[in-house]
Amino acid sequence: MSSEGTGAHTPDASEGADSHTPSAAAPRAPEASTGRKPTPGPVRRSPADPVKALMHRHRELCDRAVDPLEIAAGLEAHGVTDRTAVRFRHRDVFSLAEEMYARVPRDGETPPPPTAEQAPRARADWALLTLLPGALCAATVAGIRLTDGQSRLVAALVGFLAVSMAMRAALSRGPLGIPDRAPTTGTSTWTYWLLTYAALGDGLLTAAVTGGPDALPTGAADAPWPMVTAPVLALALSCAPAAWCAHLFAARARSKLTVSRGLEDFAASVRPLLLGTFALYLCALTALSALSGAALDEPSAHPQVIALGALLFLARLLTVHGFTHAPAVVLIAAATAQATTLAAAFASRLPGCGFLTAPVEALVDLWGVGGIQTLSCGIGALALLIHGIRRLTRASAHAQLEDPC
Repeated sequence: MSSEGTGAHTPDASEGADSHTPSAAAPRAPEASTGRKPTPGPVRRSPADPVKALMHRHRELCDRAVDPLEIAAGLEAHGVTDRTAVRFRHRDVFSLAEEMYARVPRDGETPPPPTAEQAPRARADWALLTLLPGALCAATVAGIRLTDGQSRLVAALVGFLAVSMAMRAALSRGPLGIPDRAPTTGTSTWTYWLLTYAALGDGLLTAAVTGGPDALPTGAADAPWPMVTAPVLALALSCAPAAWCAHLFAARARSKLTVSRGLEDFAASVRPLLLGTFALYLCALTALSALSGAALDEPSAHPQVIALGALLFLARLLTVHGFTHAPAVVLIAAATAQATTLAAAFASRLPGCGFLTAPVEALVDLWGVGGIQTLSCGIGALALLIHGIRRLTRASAHAQLEDPC
């Protein structure tokens, strides 16, 4: 009876031990039966901090950021959207960037976020440099008009070099200057081609279609190969309005970045700003084109000048904000189209190649000689405008630069 009572009591004790201390009983049973070591069960970990993990992933961005807006622009450039920010328990990228900026350890006090009043102001150095190309171009045109023969050629060459150096200086700083960290595009050659075609291209095409030219250009409007200077003068004078428009766009977009509460909100506010700035530049270029044509007594070429100016302005604006591939491709395409037109007009004189000039003659009959330049530059400008609406309305395109304009 005592042994039965003991046997009846032992299972109850073991069951109580199993129910209360499973970790103590579990290792003994396998050792006695199989001799194997127990396999540890899954360890329950506390949930990780998602914002801390994101900060570790973008440690360099957080360390060098001078304000939360720069972190927001960097996150947006890496594909973080407002919908992605919800997974980090924030309503938008700007709120997420503010927490990331606040959690970065700093030696001194945390500077307050920039306000609209802290937008970069225009500086006298680049403001004066943008006026220099137009002034030198006007002096060059006057020298060409007042000289003749070899002296005219010398004046044209010296003026071309002076205007080129002034344009390079104007595009080296300020709102039209490319930041040091931006890659170089090498589009200067194509830009010079487009400007040269604006001065000589229409006259050469007219001569090629009619069987010429019989002589080299002399700089006179009534020469067999006429040269027009009003479009080039208008474009050189428009360097100053282009810089002011680019500065206005950068400053206003930066101020809107401080008050926006989402990437879509920022894009919606910057889109009309971009279109308004672009329209403002076109109005200034149209006025300068009319004044240049009236002052030089040359026929107005408003469509060609506006198309070329729009193309160059949008290409520079995209390049300044870090988007260099599309402007290079479009400028090369426009220059190639013009060169192909001239080559086809001359190649049609070869035996059996008369069909090459048929498309050129059709375009000239339909749009005039200036239609080639208008179409090539206008289509390119439209492509860059559509691309700019997509790219320049992103927060990452307006990150604070080390050298503000």
